[in-house]
Amino acid sequence: MATPAERWTDAWFRAWSEHDSAALNAVYAPGPVQRSTPFREPIVPQEYAAWAFAEEAAVEVWFAEPDGRACAWWAISTDTAGTTVTLAGVSVLHFDAAGLVTEQRDYWHQEDGAQRPPADWGPVRRHGSFDAGR
Repeated sequence: MATPAERWTDAWFRAWSEHDSAALNAVYAPGPVQRSTPFREPIVPQEYAAWAFAEEAAVEVWFAEPDGRACAWWAISTDTAGTTVTLAGVSVLHFDAAGLVTEQRDYWHQEDGAQRPPADWGPVRRHGSFDAGR
């Protein structure tokens, strides 16, 4: 049986690689529980995902095996204007008794261009891509 962090990782992988923010519905408690960066106000995760996916034309995404409440992720993202960036981050999660996320804090960094994860990154739980042009 999957842990709450594994379920979160699998939901975010599906959401990002399919651009389907509704894939997050089953893993979050109701309300604005996600801080997408340390200085942003909390937002409803599905709203954040829909906003982020709207400007993304293609992405290759990796999620590592969760480590307790910490879940690492990596993405090479190309926006609708053709600009490619690499995002590397960690989401720190808090769960309720039912295993739903009640608080998520994301810490991430962005670099210009496409950079694949280093060989020692991971272990990888999920890896896939989305291309709006397909």
